[in-house]
Amino acid sequence: MGLRRARIPAGEPLVGAASCCPRWHGRQALRHRSAPWPGLRGQVSAPATAVDQGSGLVPGGTDRLVRLVLALAVGSFTLQQCFVTPVLSRLQVEYATDQATVTWVLTVYLLAASVATPLLGRAGDTWGKKRMFVLALGGMAAGALGAALAPSIGWLLAARAVQGAAGAVLPLSFGILRDVSRPERLSSGVSLMTSTTAVGFGLGLVLAGPVVDTLGVRWLFWLPAGIATVTAPAVLWVVPEPASTRAAPPPLLPALALGGWLGLFLLGVSRGGAWGWTSPWVLGMLAASAVLVLIWVRIERRARTPLIDLQMMRLRGVWTTNLIVMLSGFSMFALFGFLPQLLQTPETAGYGLGATVTESGRFLIPWSLTSFAAGMLATRIIRATSVRIVICAATLLMATAMLLIAFLNSTPWVIYLAMSLHGAGSGSVLAATALVVVRVVPPWQVGVASGMNANVRLVGGAVGATAMGVIVTGHLTATGYPAELGYTVGFVVLAGVFLLAHIAAYAIPKAGFGAGRTVAAEAAAPETVIADP
Repeated sequence: MGLRRARIPAGEPLVGAASCCPRWHGRQALRHRSAPWPGLRGQVSAPATAVDQGSGLVPGGTDRLVRLVLALAVGSFTLQQCFVTPVLSRLQVEYATDQATVTWVLTVYLLAASVATPLLGRAGDTWGKKRMFVLALGGMAAGALGAALAPSIGWLLAARAVQGAAGAVLPLSFGILRDVSRPERLSSGVSLMTSTTAVGFGLGLVLAGPVVDTLGVRWLFWLPAGIATVTAPAVLWVVPEPASTRAAPPPLLPALALGGWLGLFLLGVSRGGAWGWTSPWVLGMLAASAVLVLIWVRIERRARTPLIDLQMMRLRGVWTTNLIVMLSGFSMFALFGFLPQLLQTPETAGYGLGATVTESGRFLIPWSLTSFAAGMLATRIIRATSVRIVICAATLLMATAMLLIAFLNSTPWVIYLAMSLHGAGSGSVLAATALVVVRVVPPWQVGVASGMNANVRLVGGAVGATAMGVIVTGHLTATGYPAELGYTVGFVVLAGVFLLAHIAAYAIPKAGFGAGRTVAAEAAAPETVIADP
């Protein structure tokens, strides 16, 4: 049997040997008649293993309850994610470590989440999204419990790695909504999930100070453990199990390779300043990371069921949003990791506001409010304009915010303004890119595509937090505090990264969701591989 390429004209159904997967599924011809997936130029049919995705639709009242429970779970995930961000300096004292090491409390979580997110996303397509959603909440509870009991910084880092399983909560919630919500409710459901992340971020940043002051630093982990323990049964009780696609099990080898090269790269970068960039250990880790990248790419390209579908990444609507999300994650996690430390620096150092943990959290309240509002309004604005316009404007807002913090960080009202601008931009970008992902791919690929989108954000965040740590700690004063120059350079770099995201936004398909069109309509006609008898 030979294979030949053909293009299927738009509007013609695919029957028999011509019924096939889109090009990101690889060269596999199907042997059954299947309904085409609307919204793509040319017709794309579901794989043979897929079942009816509409059978799991729920009525309006139940749909609202499902959204509420999912939003509670997503909010608890983002809450525990950001609880530690304003108190890194307190954790440094609590565990008698240095600033470079305590930054890994954030970095190791992002590293673990970057591996767990695509792995559990793929597992959700195989064994059920609801089941994997509850498993992710269980990992969050177990990791939080271990962190609360951690006797040393090493144990704390290990527990934070276990908490990284919760990174799959957000993409799995998108997949569940895609399967159980009616089409007219999908956009608002996605907007609710992305806006809930802003609420969780805000609560985590604001409540961290009062929790530490009244209960102690370890309650930053006891509380998320309790919330996850309560939320998981609610998910089991309320959320229906979406229709299964009976996809292949998730591959473990690509996950190990991904975690290996990313971990070695981050460790080499974070220790370059302390050990010396020409140190054999640093050079060895960076070289080993480069080798593992090549091995990982080769494994993914040869795998029948890749962990991260590199072919799908070539779709214009997918790679553009993933690039923007990665760059945004780079700057956002670096911002939240180091702005509180800047604000908490005593004025005797020549800069900083000498704020307490609680006071530094209050500076971040405007971010939460504007991010939530922007996420809820993003769908309406996109329908009136386009995804491209919304993301271009949002990235400029965030770049402006970084420049304000870099040069005017001694003025409190400027910090409030900068965080308001950044929140509006962040909420818009997160909602817009999530909508693109759930619209541009067929239903049986939503779990994988959403997982990829969340994963590149986490990868970007891990690299950003590490890079910002290198920049800031590379300029230390005699008092032991970083020099103001380090923060200035760091936030200017973050502004530059947002400008790169702004440039990347011009590659997003023009149609957006305005004028009744989908981003998928801008994609090239998929190449179809037809089996010759």
